[in-house]
Amino acid sequence: MQSDRLNRKTRRAISYLFVPGNRPERFAKAVEAGPDAIILDLEDAVHPDSKAAARAAIWAWQESATSVACERYIRLNSVSSALFRQDLTWLSDMRYPERCSGIFLPKAECPEALAAVVERLLAWQPQLHVIAIIETAKGLQQVEAIAAIPGLARLAFGSLDFALDIDCSQIPEAFLFARNRIVLASRTADLPAPIDGVTPAISDLAVVAKDAHYARSLGFGAKLCIHPGQLATVQRAFLPDSRQLAWADRVMRAVATGSHAVQVDGEMVDLPLIEHAQRLLDVARQHAPIVRADAC
Repeated sequence: MQSDRLNRKTRRAISYLFVPGNRPERFAKAVEAGPDAIILDLEDAVHPDSKAAARAAIWAWQESATSVACERYIRLNSVSSALFRQDLTWLSDMRYPERCSGIFLPKAECPEALAAVVERLLAWQPQLHVIAIIETAKGLQQVEAIAAIPGLARLAFGSLDFALDIDCSQIPEAFLFARNRIVLASRTADLPAPIDGVTPAISDLAVVAKDAHYARSLGFGAKLCIHPGQLATVQRAFLPDSRQLAWADRVMRAVATGSHAVQVDGEMVDLPLIEHAQRLLDVARQHAPIVRADAC
């Protein structure tokens, strides 16, 4: 049972693309761009005066779009806000709840309040993936308790809001402690690897690639995107490349005789590396259409 749970979680989305909820002309285009998931946003991307229009646009699209090629999420407003209460009322009235893959909860801070929200959301749609975004100092201090909330599906890191909250520079060193803690909290709670925050650069894909590779090296398993042009770069960064897959294949062929201590490419390989090789091959099979062909 434990192995089956982990296998299902390794198939989670890698690229999540934000779309402002008040821009319905972009919804279908976002899906066509090929993300693993789109996030119809009711929070930061939508001016307070446009919240009602955004809800109406999302409602209409949810009813008309009977089937889409990716998962579809909705980011609600902060749990502590009056807007959030309006969001919940609106959401509970929405037809076809099964068309909503999940909900992003921003500014996650209070485990008790979040637990009640998660329970209510799952009563509305039992298969819902509820994702909590850690993006404040208070949220980070409670991240272990948040990760342990029953029914929570995954954690995400809101790096830009986190930088604003603690008044730090947007540099990797400033976020290292937060990222490490979110990764460890996810693992301790047996959640999938968390989702890293956005990269503001839209046209500089080298920066996007650098950020994505860095997040992957720390143990993140996915990334939030703000532009369709970032998607392919992010997906490649989180998947094994051809060299890694060739190495993994050599390892598995070497251990086919039953030994857990063999030499591959002049280096000793024991059980942890064997399991790592198997994981690379499993991920490649699960994401076969977009497995990296490069060796960068």
